[in-house]
Amino acid sequence: MPVKLEAIHCSVTYHNPRTGAKTVALADVTLSIASGEFVSIVGPSGCGKTTFLNCLDGLLPITQGQILLDGRPITGPGPDRSMVFQSPSLLPWRTVLRNVTYGLELRRVPLREAIPRAQAMIQLVGLSGFEHHHPTELSGGMQQRVNLARALVTDPEVILLDEPFAALDAQTREFMQAELLRIWGETGKTAVFITHQIDEAVYLADRVVVMSARPGRIKAIIDIPLPRPRSLHMKRTPEFLELTDRIWSLIEEEARQHFLEAGRGES
Repeated sequence: MPVKLEAIHCSVTYHNPRTGAKTVALADVTLSIASGEFVSIVGPSGCGKTTFLNCLDGLLPITQGQILLDGRPITGPGPDRSMVFQSPSLLPWRTVLRNVTYGLELRRVPLREAIPRAQAMIQLVGLSGFEHHHPTELSGGMQQRVNLARALVTDPEVILLDEPFAALDAQTREFMQAELLRIWGETGKTAVFITHQIDEAVYLADRVVVMSARPGRIKAIIDIPLPRPRSLHMKRTPEFLELTDRIWSLIEEEARQHFLEAGRGES
């Protein structure tokens, strides 16, 4: 498969203008993502996962290195990428249908064209019949479906997902994982997914990228050779549990080292 998204020796340094302090959030991150691939990124809290995702979206400039989409440098947000955040952030005064058309409206797509496109996405995410409901009339899982539909309706090449199921209860979260795989399978989009939940990362991904503690570096990239399509029952198989344990051990090792170093710094 051709490379769709590529980060080359990327680093991000934050400057605090009040104290003059510098914090290195990402250090020398290099990663290639193929067209149509699903990549999950995991790591200890504060390791720079969301920072990296924001760089891929063009919301945050990198300090060093380069990020390419189809060989072209990313210099800011663009219609070829859509971000799905943890909070659906739906407009409460708009219906489901008009929340999904919102991105198209911002791009001056006429409503006569935007509405059929939105209706197709609403059907794709399983919300047919709820087009005229408002966000307060929907469950958390249904609101995230609207969020996904809104991201997909603009037909981006890459979907970036920042812990989109973190606020959901455990049962709804599992169901939404299965639904995301179904939607991803039908659209064929390239997907980058941030999560703290290791089994979620393994279940969804073709590869899992494990990041180190801050400054965030790529510690390991684990291929997930589990067959597709994947049912939730796969999470109970020995192969799945072995992959989950392997990735957890890498994160635990990194977190333990980070705490030891922090402890030495305080002594």
